[in-house]
Amino acid sequence: MTHRFGILRRFRFNRPQRIAAALLALFLIQGLVLIGRQTLSDRDYEYARCGREMWEKPSPLAGYFTTCGNIHDGVLAYRLAGLPLTLNLLAERGLDLFRKPEDRVVQTGGELNTWELRHQLTHISLLLRLPFLAAGCLLGGCLWWVTRRLYGDRGGYMALGLYCFSPAILRACVSPNAEVLAALGVYGGVYTCIGVAHAMLGPRRKWRPRIVLLTAIFGIAAASHIAALPLAAIVGLAAMLWVAEGRRSQVLPVVLLAAGGALVLLFACYGFSPDAFSYVFRSAAGFMWFSLDPARRFFSMLSNAGITCAAVAAVVLYMGMRKSRYYGNTAPLLCALLLFVLITTGAPGSPWLWALPFLLTFIGGVFADAFDSQRSRLAIAAAATLVGLQAVLCLLSLFGPQSRLPGLN
Repeated sequence: MTHRFGILRRFRFNRPQRIAAALLALFLIQGLVLIGRQTLSDRDYEYARCGREMWEKPSPLAGYFTTCGNIHDGVLAYRLAGLPLTLNLLAERGLDLFRKPEDRVVQTGGELNTWELRHQLTHISLLLRLPFLAAGCLLGGCLWWVTRRLYGDRGGYMALGLYCFSPAILRACVSPNAEVLAALGVYGGVYTCIGVAHAMLGPRRKWRPRIVLLTAIFGIAAASHIAALPLAAIVGLAAMLWVAEGRRSQVLPVVLLAAGGALVLLFACYGFSPDAFSYVFRSAAGFMWFSLDPARRFFSMLSNAGITCAAVAAVVLYMGMRKSRYYGNTAPLLCALLLFVLITTGAPGSPWLWALPFLLTFIGGVFADAFDSQRSRLAIAAAATLVGLQAVLCLLSLFGPQSRLPGLN
């Protein structure tokens, strides 16, 4: 009993954790305000309708998984969008048994669609978007955990501060889409691979829980965008081969095992329907190509100026300081460069958004090295200025008089 709950005793909510929690709370508040300003769109109703169908009933159209057709990608996003609505409707139906007939929330009989419920359940917009905002908070927590563990508190503050005031991340978290889920799967998959590689240098009893975690994260990547799974697996495999010296012959079987388990989880997301599952591999959803346009658009936007300046400064420092050119900084830089030039041609996707956590990790790592240099005060002042600039630009772009919520693509 003592050993099992020892990790709970080791957890501390000290000053670093409180600062990170405050930043994530600001991120959450921004997301909730944005959700409150939005109205339901046709795309929202599509996610709500087809997501609910996956949980409540099969598609009435013969030969199709849902009324949206055979969903060839992003099935997890549909399920997450529909789950809160299904649970809420079940709860309201149960509570209606204790209400007077005239006070019941669900007044009509039979099957109700989301359009019919829009006046009876006034919080549909929040329920529909809340899982994606939660995924954004989880991704921010993963970013904080990785950067703090690698670079210390101040490197973690730098990365998380820029993340919490990134308009692109916030926009992805306040509308039903698969991008923030894919970003979580790719980023978590790569760094979990690195964690597994480190564990492989120790006793075997430490391998299993991390391999299970890796399988779950690969499953999130596969169910979010099928192209995200091979990306996370290939990049993670390369990182493991670098780290797991002396155990490299065992790296490939571990990655293949986790990828196979991820496909089983993807099969489960399709309700174990072989026809719907096979459509993922018959639809060319995983096809990708190279283009500089996404990176050009991102770095040329004024609302991303703080991140752009921080990235330029980090590259200059990386080239100028020898101590910054090590594995912990180089790995996220290479991942960011790869993802920023990729585009999906078979299905809608935003690999440039998947690249942002890696870019922020690189920025946090290089600035952490600068914080420990002889000009640490100047580096800290520059970092605070960049985070402050990004915060101001983010708030103006999202909440200013000319603010809007464009699509990701």
